[in-house]
Amino acid sequence: MRRHIALFIVLALSAPVVLSAQDSNEVKHDRKEVRQDRREVRQDLKNGDTTAARHEARDLRQDRHDRRRDVRDARRDRRGLRQDRKDLHQDKQEKQDGTK
Repeated sequence: MRRHIALFIVLALSAPVVLSAQDSNEVKHDRKEVRQDRREVRQDLKNGDTTAARHEARDLRQDRHDRRRDVRDARRDRRGLRQDRKDLHQDKQEKQDGTK
């Protein structure tokens, strides 16, 4: 029974780490898209293509919005992970105090 509890605790604590890593990759990907869209807007304006520049600017705004949302989600995941670790530490302390 203790093995099952220990396994559950390990899985519960590792899930936020995996989610945080995924969020981090999404943030990096969105940052790359923002840079590329900026470059395309500048190039379109340089070429005098204002219609394409407007479309690229719209994409740029959407990519920035996505990036902000991903950063926010990653922060929440890290905050949740810290709270889970704190709760686990408190549970261990309570268990030690109860067995003494």
